[in-house]
This record gives sequence, structure tokens and C-alpha cells, in this order.
Amino acid sequence: MVADIKTTDLNLLKAFAALIETGSVTRAADMLGLTQPAVSGMLARLRDTFDDPLFVRTQRGVIPTPRAEALAEPVRAALAAIQSVLVPHVFEPGMTNLTISLAATDYAQKAVVLPLLTSLRHDAPGIRVAVRPVDREHLARQMESGLVDMALITPDMAQDTMRSRHLFDETYVCVMRDNHPAASQPMDLDLLCALDHGIMSHDGTQFRGATDEALARMGRRRRVVASIPSFMVLIEMIRCSDLMALLPRRLVAEMTGLHITEPPLAVTGFSKLLTWHERLQHDAAHRWLRDRIAELAS
Repeated sequence: MVADIKTTDLNLLKAFAALIETGSVTRAADMLGLTQPAVSGMLARLRDTFDDPLFVRTQRGVIPTPRAEALAEPVRAALAAIQSVLVPHVFEPGMTNLTISLAATDYAQKAVVLPLLTSLRHDAPGIRVAVRPVDREHLARQMESGLVDMALITPDMAQDTMRSRHLFDETYVCVMRDNHPAASQPMDLDLLCALDHGIMSHDGTQFRGATDEALARMGRRRRVVASIPSFMVLIEMIRCSDLMALLPRRLVAEMTGLHITEPPLAVTGFSKLLTWHERLQHDAAHRWLRDRIAELAS
């Protein structure tokens, strides 16, 4: 009979391996948790499958034929390979070599990615992180194709095809340089509206934001004289000018040379999400990375 993997019962290979190891139908049955007649029946099927007696009975049990001896190692290797597929993959951060692609704005790069990179250098030095800008229009397609593994975005950028995890909610603070002429004055609405402001706009074209909407509801307005597509560049502009800005709290919390105060009005903040594609939902390495990012962001 010619063996065909489509019709061969893989349990027969387990019985073969037990017979090789024990040299006894009785002991093989005990090892497999089966009855002796059941193992005898499996041996008969094995003989039919391989067209060979495979095992010859003796007074002490059974001994393998040359054909069985030749099959012993390949069968052991095949069963070990099958077992390794069925055992859940154990991810060991310190032993892993992996490159992940992470899309993030400059804010997320400073607030989330920088702490992540520092953590990985200590706990998982073999993991490399390729950081790229967020391409809002093509992000879903980039995730589907594997060009981007994860993205740090706001809820308005997330799509239904993405898995997501809420990381934190961000709020704004008033920021100017330490030696700004107005730094010694209490920050109230009049002062806020009297000063020149810079604003972060992703495409550098917007001169209104959440602060302007909050002011409009109060019948007030401010002067926005610069629209910058980068928080980090906006901060440097504040350092070297008399501009002020309302900036994310986490972004400036540990920066020096800045005068930081609470805003004199309620300004709607934003949430930061970690998103990824369904194809990575159950990957052990990516689950570990997502947990580490969430831990660092909490």
C-alpha cells in the first residue's frame, strides 16, 4: 500500500514511536493510555501502510525490522515538529531579534516612543524600532500590507479595520519662555488674548484650534501668528521669541527653560490610541510590545 498523508492517521506514528521506545506492545499501550488490542490493531495498520512487518515478536516483546529502524529517527523528528507547532510560542524579550514599524506624530515620538526606546535598550536590545510619520490617508493600507505594524494616533484617525487600545487622555498648559516679559504676570483671559500665539497644525495651514473654539464660546479671541506642523519646532520658536502656545502637558512636563501655567479656561484635550492590524492581534511579540507601551504611557 502506498502511504498518503491525507488518509494516514498521525496517531499511528505515535504508536510506532512508542513501540520503538518500549520494544513491547503492552508497555507501548501503557505509554499511550490505550489497551493492548488497540495498539495491536494500530501495528497492523502500520504494517499495511509501510508494507513491512516493522516489528517481529520475540519472547521479550518486539524488535524492529531494518525498515522500522530506518523510520525511527524521521518519525521522532516529525512528531517533535508537530508538537512544536501545537505548543504556544513563548516570547522572550531579551532573546528576540525583531524590527517593528511604528507610525507616530512628533508629539507621540517624544511622549511615548522615546520612553519605549529607552525601555527596549534595557529589556529587549534585539528589538529595533523604525519610526515613521503618520500618513493619515494611507495608514489603514500600510497596516494591511505590513508596512506599518502599530500607530500612535488620535481617535479621529482610527478606522474600523484597526484594533486599538486607549493609552491616555492629554490636556493643555500655557507655555512661554522662562524670561518672557509676561512670565511674572498671572495668566488670565486678558493676558492670554493679548499675547501672540503659535499653534501646531499637521499641515501648517490651520490658525484655529481647540483653544480658539473655547474662547469663541466666551466671546473672546486670541492672535495666532504662526502655524507650525511640528510641536518640537513650535517649542523652539517659543524659546527664542515672545510667542506663547497651549501645548500638551506631557510634552513639556520635563522641559527646562519654559514657563508653564494652567490655562485660564477649559480647553478640550485629546486621547492617544495605540492601533494595530488584526493580523498582529495574537502575535506574542507584539502583545508584549503593546503591553509595554501601555505600561510606559500610564
